Amino acid sequence: MEQVAGMGDTISHREARQALERRMFSETASLSELSKGRERAEPECEIRTCYQRDIDRIVHSKSFRRLMHKTQVFLSPEGDHYRTRLTHTLEVSRIGRTIARGLRLNEDLTEAIAFGHDLGHTPFGHAGERALNDILSNEGGFKHNEQSLRVVERLERDGRGLNLTFEVRNGILHHTGAIKPETPEGNVIRLADRIAYINHDLDDAIRGGILRETDIPPEITCAFGANHSSRINALILDMIEESERRGEIALSARVAFVFDAFYDFMFRSVYHNMKAKSEEGKVFGILNGIFGYYTSNPDELPEDYRIVAARDGLRRAVCDYVSGMTDKYAMYQYSEIFIPESWHVM
Repeated sequence: MEQVAGMGDTISHREARQALERRMFSETASLSELSKGRERAEPECEIRTCYQRDIDRIVHSKSFRRLMHKTQVFLSPEGDHYRTRLTHTLEVSRIGRTIARGLRLNEDLTEAIAFGHDLGHTPFGHAGERALNDILSNEGGFKHNEQSLRVVERLERDGRGLNLTFEVRNGILHHTGAIKPETPEGNVIRLADRIAYINHDLDDAIRGGILRETDIPPEITCAFGANHSSRINALILDMIEESERRGEIALSARVAFVFDAFYDFMFRSVYHNMKAKSEEGKVFGILNGIFGYYTSNPDELPEDYRIVAARDGLRRAVCDYVSGMTDKYAMYQYSEIFIPESWHVM
């Protein structure tokens, strides 16, 4: 507990933090005390604000731990330094917090959204997402942002969900897609996600021999600098300055134009590069095989997913199970199901 200046009353650490938010944050920032709350009401924590609690709930979740074994772009890369879904999440968080601090927004809300935004991503990166989208094409397809929301609402904690605040769930759902988040912090992560993955995927592509530094178009180098840190710094600085000028989260028109050209360059040179995606054709076979096996053999699903099947339908439960797998576990499952065990005769 803390003493209130000039008064005999004491307030909790959380209330002291909320008072600090009122003094420090901009008028557009999301105050934790004004959150729209949780689907199920809970007593407040004496120490942490609601957004700090959301960070802790996500970090301690099983789906967050699995991110370390899910690849980002390069499937089964040889080397220790390629990004994973977890390192991507941490980079998004750091970029997002830097922007939020520069704009005097709520850094805790920003970090919570960053930590949760990819919890529903599939094994094998975007190749896995495309595979599940094809498998579920007659049922609305698969989108990782929607699955991330489902993870925190319906799957974690044995189906009870994490009971996160509205603002965090809204930011997770709308970090990509046509609809923008309702908070400025959510919109910060929407752009921080792109800044992170385009830059670190370029870094990984150079490390993997797919690109050379000299392949980067000169307009990108001139606008953002010649190395990884200068590119990120230029984008962050422009975003802070333009957002302050406009009163909404945005890049300047000039930088946005070059950033879009950067995005197009990455799609042509990396995301559709045959060397980087040489194993991608196998991903559909692995995930489709596992999916088909469990829809035909529902009794072999783990118990918690059999409960999901009874509640939400079998194919929904199998999708939840398969999308939550790490790359290695998906390959292990495929091997266990379809590859004969070695044997010998004495």
